Amino acid sequence: MKTLSPLKIVVLDRDTLPEREFVFNFEHELVSYGATRPDDTAARIQGADIIITNKVVINAEAIAANPQLKLIAVTATGVNNVDTAAAKAAGITVCNVRAYGNESVAEHAFMLMIALMRNLPAYQRDVSDGLWQQSPFFCHYGAPMRDLNGKTLAIFGRGGIGSVLATYAQAFKMNVIFAEHKHAANVREGYVSFAQALQSADVISLHCPLNEQTADMIGCAELQQMKPSAILINCGRGGLVNESALLEALQNGQLGGAGVDVLTEEPPRNSNPLLEADLPNLIITPHVAWASREAMNRLFDILQENVNNFAAGKPQNVV
Repeated sequence: MKTLSPLKIVVLDRDTLPEREFVFNFEHELVSYGATRPDDTAARIQGADIIITNKVVINAEAIAANPQLKLIAVTATGVNNVDTAAAKAAGITVCNVRAYGNESVAEHAFMLMIALMRNLPAYQRDVSDGLWQQSPFFCHYGAPMRDLNGKTLAIFGRGGIGSVLATYAQAFKMNVIFAEHKHAANVREGYVSFAQALQSADVISLHCPLNEQTADMIGCAELQQMKPSAILINCGRGGLVNESALLEALQNGQLGGAGVDVLTEEPPRNSNPLLEADLPNLIITPHVAWASREAMNRLFDILQENVNNFAAGKPQNVV
């Protein structure tokens, strides 16, 4: 892309990126904000040619108010914070960062899975409460522990993350199946039906996008179809699981455990039923599955390439 004047680049949530300097190979003006509240977005993007955003919302109104806007570079894979239809109608390119965190997210999901199968949180609590110290034997045996060997892992989402997770699980001699979409008319080769996946899995791990078809895909009815010993892992998006239904299932012994890295509201400023629960079979991490040092550096490199290639007239990772 050729230009006669510097392009104004506005970074709206710089603090979500590694502490590295941007290197853009074209004439530009760079303005960075550590974080941006919704009330500040309109003023901060005024006059911008390129917007770099992670989770700050860029809606149709913001797009219409900035006819000079050329590129919205999302520093994540998901682009649900951008009105992509409005951007396309206005001739604005939207690009994202892909496959940077496959290993990081898959490892995090695997960590949650094995910790829950071995009931690690319950044993940590028992030791803290002095139960081992009071044991008449050399060990304290409390919550049941299970091996991964021979168990069935159902993965929802066969993209990069799901595929990497499958290789980790297979190395532990798990039986891996990939689940078909919830409302699919047909079951594709290499997949099992949604219902069969729910009913047969010892562990379910969610790695699919959040959209109208996947919102609340795991609710009361789906949890009731699962084994009472099953483990549910969600490192995808918070809205994939009905959180009230999940909590009820955990409290009633209808589910063996759950590990979630995502919630419906992030950060959860207005409370959340899962955060208020004190359950030894529930692990919550603060949306950090993607954030290994290696993954964050890959993300930064791809982001720079996206912007530089766009300016050179060779856009990549276009949504």
